[in-house]
Amino acid sequence: MRTKILFLAVILALSVTATFAQSVGITGKKVTYNRPKPESEGKKTFTINYPKVKAATPALSKKIESSISYASVLKLNLKEELSEYQWLEEADYEVGYNKNNILSISLSMNGSAAYPSGTTKIVVIDLKTGLRVKPTDVFTNVPGLTALVRKSLKKEIADSIVALKKDPENKDINVDELFQNSKFTAANLEDFSVDDKGLAFHYDYEFAHVVQALQPSGTFAFTWAQLKPYIKQGGLLSRFGR
Repeated sequence: MRTKILFLAVILALSVTATFAQSVGITGKKVTYNRPKPESEGKKTFTINYPKVKAATPALSKKIESSISYASVLKLNLKEELSEYQWLEEADYEVGYNKNNILSISLSMNGSAAYPSGTTKIVVIDLKTGLRVKPTDVFTNVPGLTALVRKSLKKEIADSIVALKKDPENKDINVDELFQNSKFTAANLEDFSVDDKGLAFHYDYEFAHVVQALQPSGTFAFTWAQLKPYIKQGGLLSRFGR
């Protein structure tokens, strides 16, 4: 009987370990689209690299793919790109973390209209449900966490203002004005990424194109130890907050 109990305990432990170690297979499927009526030679085609997912079941695979689709994350309208809009040149993705039932993935688009531009967004997916993780799913004391990240934002702004004002190349730019609308709120907690060391929150200062090169990184990294008071027990990240 004792041997049987020990055997069952080992099986249970292995099962729990397997659950924590869950990841999914992700491979790229690159598709080049031809615009029927291109506005110019450079607008004839555009390429999208789709992240194709292989999870435990076809239904879960489909759900994850929907959560990380360019349409869902970046609001890409394929029909418009094939007809009148014609901005997109390339869309791609990069996996940052894929284990412990967590997928952290960045999706990006680049194109041109009056000038070249691009956008990137990072999302975190719960691989057990296939759904995008919301701050309230994994964090507690959201006001406190917001204040913690806001402190880092204010420091980056202060340091950037000093550095930009020292550069004679910026003498005709009102540096203080660049940051007048920069404010980190609880809504900005949605933009975070995961790695083995902790989390990074990402903030877009939304500088105008002509001064975009002056924009700070807007990336604020915290270790799991720093985040422990803000990690929701029983949530997807709870194993890191012990």
